[in-house]
Amino acid sequence: MADKKAEIKKTASKKVDSKKAAKNKKPNVFRRLLKYLSSCKGEIKKITWPTPAQTTKNFGIVIAVLVVMGLFIFGLDSGLYAILGLIMGTGSAT
Repeated sequence: MADKKAEIKKTASKKVDSKKAAKNKKPNVFRRLLKYLSSCKGEIKKITWPTPAQTTKNFGIVIAVLVVMGLFIFGLDSGLYAILGLIMGTGSAT
């Protein structure tokens, strides 16, 4: 029974040692870099790029939202400034 336990411990320690040895032995830095760059190239090929029509449509939507939000903030700022002027009695209410 003790022999089996010792044998199990031995094989377990061999497995750990082999894992450490495999972990310590890394491929060359240039090979790792080449592997990384080739995987990046593969991922870039998977990207679905928008058509020019979609890009133009999205650009128009962004510009429209910017104009609407700009007008909203301008109106809110002007209104609050007018209210503050009425409360404090210093500004002219326009």
